[in-house]
Amino acid sequence: MTALPENSVVAVIGSGAMGAGIAQVAAAAGYRVKLYDTRPEAVSKALLDIGKMYGKLAEKGRMTAQQAQDATARLQPAASLSDVADAALVVEAIVENLDVKRSVFAELEAVVSEDCILATNTSSISVTAIAAKLRHPERLVGMHFFNPVPLMALVEVISGLATSADVAATVYDTAQAWGKMPVHAKSTPGFIVNRVARPFYAEGWRLLSEQAGDAATIDAVLREAGGFRMGPFELMDLIGHDVNFSVTQSVFGAYFNDPRFTPSVLQQEMVNAGFLGRKSGRGFYHYGEGASAPVAQEEAAQVRPDVVALSSAIGSDGRGHSGVMHALVQRLEQAGISINSRVLLEGQAQDASPALHCNGATIYLTDGRSATQRAHDNGHADTVLFDLALDYATAKRVALARADQCSDEAYAAAVGLFQAAGFAVTRLDDVPGLAVMRTVAMLANEAADAVNQGVCTAQAVDIAMQKGVNYPRGPLAWADAVGLAHVVSVLHHLALGYGEDRYRVSPLLRRKLASGAAFHAE
Repeated sequence: MTALPENSVVAVIGSGAMGAGIAQVAAAAGYRVKLYDTRPEAVSKALLDIGKMYGKLAEKGRMTAQQAQDATARLQPAASLSDVADAALVVEAIVENLDVKRSVFAELEAVVSEDCILATNTSSISVTAIAAKLRHPERLVGMHFFNPVPLMALVEVISGLATSADVAATVYDTAQAWGKMPVHAKSTPGFIVNRVARPFYAEGWRLLSEQAGDAATIDAVLREAGGFRMGPFELMDLIGHDVNFSVTQSVFGAYFNDPRFTPSVLQQEMVNAGFLGRKSGRGFYHYGEGASAPVAQEEAAQVRPDVVALSSAIGSDGRGHSGVMHALVQRLEQAGISINSRVLLEGQAQDASPALHCNGATIYLTDGRSATQRAHDNGHADTVLFDLALDYATAKRVALARADQCSDEAYAAAVGLFQAAGFAVTRLDDVPGLAVMRTVAMLANEAADAVNQGVCTAQAVDIAMQKGVNYPRGPLAWADAVGLAHVVSVLHHLALGYGEDRYRVSPLLRRKLASGAAFHAE
């Protein structure tokens, strides 16, 4: 299939932020756009605002003055639904209510031609359910844009059970013609992004509830070590806790209370208190004039250790996170830290993972066990764990956790080692999996399950999470980089430690690990 021809009529139903954004993008791509809303004054304002935006884009050189003029000319109001009878595509962007959407599409079906494609911009309602009562449900498809539409590249093209493959293909190609990056998805709760993103918030809430650190500290770790543009709490403040909590409840209910999507009691308290985030002036942070910037916890300066060694145990096959340790060692060496290699003989250590040693401290990448548990398992009290980073060469911060048995001297040596390499060191309380590692492992696990259940492809889920919510790396590509063996180990240890089905390992992760295959071939 190919995209709808330029100059085709695209009708947009709803002139709010999403509808206006869709209209702006479609008209700029060369399509004639009719904008309808039950409030004519809202349409007039939206068209005026879009014209002004074209003018600003022309001033910035992002389109010519003639292109701005032509795009504006392609926009027109629709006084009633009957005015969109000549549309080749209708995109609905109205209130998230199943009955209202069904009513609008029933009216549209009586107006438009039989070959007109009907698309819904729903972010949470089943496309199958919306189409169920239409005479021709096969022509209804999800076309889920992300806000702000002109800036966000992703479009989820969602097929319900009845959606024609040709219709989905045409909408996919049309979205590409509009300059977007579409991905195909099956109509399941949350589609791709709103499903796979749940662990980013959920693991943040678990860390907070277990007092691993305060919100500002957890945000800083996810941002400055994990490479996310925003930490979970500042992002939820931006979205609005009422909105975020509602989406989580919706996905949780739609999956019949699967514990993986369990809402947070703490977030419910935030909503009950009216602490909704930026829009209410207070969430985890205060907003408005005079509000002070939050400060993340950071360890005081410690002495640079004199002697550092890197160990690996006899019998280690090198699988898992050896690449992660190599990247960290490179940064340490570039900071002028001399690192000696040594092999631990059988009986000296039960842990085959590579480790750094300095002044009595043994320092491992977290594997989903707490430092205290790992110290117990290894018989070495002075155990310190470090968290995952997106890129150890450039990360500004790293999180550490110490075993309860660990001496102050050994922990200070570990802190001094990372500080000597230019890291700001944050101590998290000894929670399993620390912050970035458990979040990435859970994101990868959810992404793998979405692929395993036929919701989308591995390529699509990684594109969706990067282009839809600005993740620094697709979760499955990130799992490949960390090592699937290590990701499975983290999830396995989290499941054992918590005793919860929430951390069950996706069958596809286990299958990939057993076959030795990666999600993305190099």
